[in-house]
Amino acid sequence: MSVRKKFILLSIVFIIVIGIFAYFNYFVSDKTISVHLELKNLEPCKEHFFGTDWLGRDMFVRTIKGMNISMKVGIITAFCSTAVSLIMGLLASAFGKAADEFILWMIDLFLGIPQLLVCVLISVCVGGGMKGVIVGVAATHWPNLAKVIRMEVMKIRESDYIVFSRQGGKNKMWIAIQHFIPHIIPKLVVGVIVMFPHAILHEASITFLGFGLSPQIPAIGIILSEATKYLSSRLWWLAVCPGIVLLIVVKLFDSLGTKLSMILDCHSAQM
Repeated sequence: MSVRKKFILLSIVFIIVIGIFAYFNYFVSDKTISVHLELKNLEPCKEHFFGTDWLGRDMFVRTIKGMNISMKVGIITAFCSTAVSLIMGLLASAFGKAADEFILWMIDLFLGIPQLLVCVLISVCVGGGMKGVIVGVAATHWPNLAKVIRMEVMKIRESDYIVFSRQGGKNKMWIAIQHFIPHIIPKLVVGVIVMFPHAILHEASITFLGFGLSPQIPAIGIILSEATKYLSSRLWWLAVCPGIVLLIVVKLFDSLGTKLSMILDCHSAQM
């Protein structure tokens, strides 16, 4: 199978998995997670795969709905972070030495500070909630991809067709749009997929700590945060089952992104 076909196939797998979660969530109404006190604190069984919580709500349904919310935040954040990486990478590689040095300094600065700490600080400064989480995570996950984009652009910026464009009077913006961006589109796709699981994990972490989404939004971070209050009551399934789902989803997309990155790296090495 060619590199192009492998790349397209894995990208389709990424879209299908997201679609599956969206499909299940479509059939989850508010009635299915309503309070049923007569069913509270049931262990996992055939009727309730993940058991029920202290209010009798089905934990499997809550987990699917919460994972869907976390994935929505993750995909928005991944695209926003990739856009920041694209801008920073292009500025560093195509707009002069001063811009390059400044962007590299910013990259080193962000890489030198714990991501979660900066995420929390930015989220709080922005006002918390979904907006705070998206801004906080997007603002801290761009440096690595920006470095990759910078290196990719620097490889081709002295190519003949780009030199001819400069000599023909084309400005830097035109060259970036017409030549640089098409060249790095595969890297951008990989960047979105690689950042996606990290965005989900950091969203869940920030929300778990109480600086993220509102408690009224049943995201995975909220579910796990609420579950910690009942661990001493031996209601282990409230945290374990959603936690395992989160771990599987993050690992799945992380492996998918790693595989795509390896395919592109092998293809580049053979060129």
